[in-house]
Amino acid sequence: MYSNHDFAPKIGVFYDGNFLLHASNYYNYIHPQRRRLCLNGLHDFICQRVAEEEGIDPKRCRINEAHYFRGRLNASDAAQRGSQLYHDRVFDDILMSEGVHAHYLPLRNIYGRKEERGTDVWLALEVYEMALRGKIDIAVLVVADTDYVPLVRKLIALGVRVMLISWEFEYINDEGNRIVTKTSHELLNLAHYPVPMQEVIDCGLQQNNQLIMNLFVANDTRQQSGETAEEGGEETADEAAAEAEDEFTPPGRAGREPGARYTSTILSIKTGYGFIKYPNNNLFFHSLDVIEGEFSALAPGDEVEFSIDQNDQGQDVAKQVKRLGGGGFGA
Repeated sequence: MYSNHDFAPKIGVFYDGNFLLHASNYYNYIHPQRRRLCLNGLHDFICQRVAEEEGIDPKRCRINEAHYFRGRLNASDAAQRGSQLYHDRVFDDILMSEGVHAHYLPLRNIYGRKEERGTDVWLALEVYEMALRGKIDIAVLVVADTDYVPLVRKLIALGVRVMLISWEFEYINDEGNRIVTKTSHELLNLAHYPVPMQEVIDCGLQQNNQLIMNLFVANDTRQQSGETAEEGGEETADEAAAEAEDEFTPPGRAGREPGARYTSTILSIKTGYGFIKYPNNNLFFHSLDVIEGEFSALAPGDEVEFSIDQNDQGQDVAKQVKRLGGGGFGA
């Protein structure tokens, strides 16, 4: 802990985009909170936490650098996936509004699957370069992989303190698989200030801690602030995120209309069946429920339209599944 009350640390925050998205999805679809993480609230939390750990006035804590790293579909691929380009742009707007610099690399086609390559190296190089140039005193890493251990060791050698924002949670997905997210224990042991977010959040929510409550996107930002669209207020980043989420999140069972059709994307394809992204539980569909095309031509990421029914066990399933985007299932 550093007790110099006149000291104003230069804070850099660095996001592994996939890790952040996974955590946000967990809170939006699995956790009782049912809301996404908010970048503005996360930055406020980081500044407060740094102040506590460093023993300084929170007013002296400001984020000097914020960077987000992730693989992304190229424009051609994204254009074939419904409103993907729009959602990419909305998220870029959110990052810009929070002063976060976005760094993207194209997803690579690895054995027929789109996979991320090189973003962890890019993140490590950016952090290390900033440390060498004296642009950061504290590196806040929102990462989980053991691959970042050499980076943390280099930062420690340079005298840069490391705060590690970590999550560990597990749940059973709709295919019956146990999904586990863990942060490298070696990273946790090396970091000066490890922050177990799952514990901090659950404890803070129980205590109605406002700082923790602000980690999540507000349900209705304008309503809480007393401002309405008619009064000409500008849309906030949180509202943009919520609107983007609403556009690809079908309504729940309580809001369904008879004969209603919904749109989402294919999550996975198996032999004779598949799953469609749909909160809170992804929807199963059988190959015989595909209309206007061949089941064999469907692929993960394809945008589809469908209706919702229940099987013999009372579980929601997708019916009359139709791929969107002209030309049927052809190339």
